Amino acid sequence: MVDITHKINTLRSATAQAIVKLSKAETVEALQKNTVPKGNVFEMAKTAGLFAVKNTHTSIPDCHPLPIEYTAVDYKIEGLSVFIEITVKTVYKTGVEVEAMHGASIIALTMYDMLKPIDKEIEISTVKLLHKKGGKSSFKDQNPARLSAHIIVCSDSISEGKKEDRAGKAIIEKLQQHDVQIQGYEIIPDDLETIRSKAFELSDTVNLLIYTGGTGLSMRDVTPEALEPILERRIPGIEEAIRKYGQDRMPYAMLSRSVAGTLGNCLVLALPGSTNGAKESMDAVFPHLLHVFKILRGAQHNAND
Repeated sequence: MVDITHKINTLRSATAQAIVKLSKAETVEALQKNTVPKGNVFEMAKTAGLFAVKNTHTSIPDCHPLPIEYTAVDYKIEGLSVFIEITVKTVYKTGVEVEAMHGASIIALTMYDMLKPIDKEIEISTVKLLHKKGGKSSFKDQNPARLSAHIIVCSDSISEGKKEDRAGKAIIEKLQQHDVQIQGYEIIPDDLETIRSKAFELSDTVNLLIYTGGTGLSMRDVTPEALEPILERRIPGIEEAIRKYGQDRMPYAMLSRSVAGTLGNCLVLALPGSTNGAKESMDAVFPHLLHVFKILRGAQHNAND
């Protein structure tokens, strides 16, 4: 199975279609009048489809078990063709397109099984995904233009050459995946005035200023104290999302003091200094965080953007 533990839950939906082609008008009439000997075809097939959707992971090896929170089945008859359309929704880390297509397939097979005593020439065709929503592709256009970023590693030991930086490089790798230009990268000691002066110096030159390190509880962890007084608007939701994501993966994440806010039109983040902490923080909020730049540039803030 593909590892999806780094993903976040989002509302995901998918609609699939299957077509059952009948060979004679008498079969259509039996369907419409509910006179098929095996019973109500539409209801039986719908029930089979609901079971199929919920049990897709038991049939398709690489499909994850997931909570199915909504399923709807619709039928439309055109000539000798029955169009089956099924919509599936979940709030989870992975999509439901296979579940929707599996459901459509089983509905079509159930109809075939129930109708074959009265129609020997039935054909199933065109099982396909009509559309899906809520995954990575739904947020791929959150970057309104080519954005620039500067990464600052706050660490006494790294600035003294005693340790190698991995957290800052992990942040850079994530930003590059989302087409954010890396304008600068530097390592500074855990010094409050240096951290703060860097924010003033760089906030007018980049869109995104990310600090890593100094968000813990040791006496030298002063990144939040340096940044919080100068941020013009805090964004608590980003901070909460980072901590919630981390806490779901390891219990010490609650001790992190990550910070997010704006300084002018620059988004400033202060993330943990551990490699895993930095990676998980980025996974928690990217690419969705990039939507903030549309808002800063005057776009309407609505759920359909």
